[in-house]
Amino acid sequence: MNEQICAVCCGTKRVVEIRCPSGCPYLATSREHPPAVVVKQNRQDIGLLVTFIRDLNTRQSQLFFLTATAISQYKPAGLESIVDDDVAEAAAAVAATFETASRGVIYEHRPSSAPAERLMSALKAALAEASGGAGSAFERDAALILRRIEDAARRMRDAGQTNPRALIALLDRVVHHAGETPPDAAPETPRLIVP
Repeated sequence: MNEQICAVCCGTKRVVEIRCPSGCPYLATSREHPPAVVVKQNRQDIGLLVTFIRDLNTRQSQLFFLTATAISQYKPAGLESIVDDDVAEAAAAVAATFETASRGVIYEHRPSSAPAERLMSALKAALAEASGGAGSAFERDAALILRRIEDAARRMRDAGQTNPRALIALLDRVVHHAGETPPDAAPETPRLIVP
């Protein structure tokens, strides 16, 4: 565009409404030095994530991120929405099913809410695809991971989080969806015409 814009528009509409040229020094600086609130949120997210995956081996950590991705990418049908309590219920039900299966008992545990039941089905499908018929070792690892996710959802609620989707929001921030453009990427076409 090579047009002049005011400092306020540059700071507030950069990349959101104004398509910035890739060589803009202000754009480069904003990417190198994000606002303090973003840095603080990233640090908090990493701190929480470390507590969730503490003492996991490599395979279990990969399984944690696979499960976190499945939760983050889960889109309920219609106008329905899931909250952290649904995540805790679904994770607990799948974990209990795996735990009983590892003891030789085939019994499918069910969550009490319909949204949690639908999420449970999505989690089971994602884990079944990842297992590749690995057997009881995979089921034990999956149960451990699901219990961690259940615990994380309950901890976020018990820590006084006012957002009922605090864990889901954390997973959305941490898990980068393949094929999606990052939030700071320039849009395809500008949405604001600058005279």
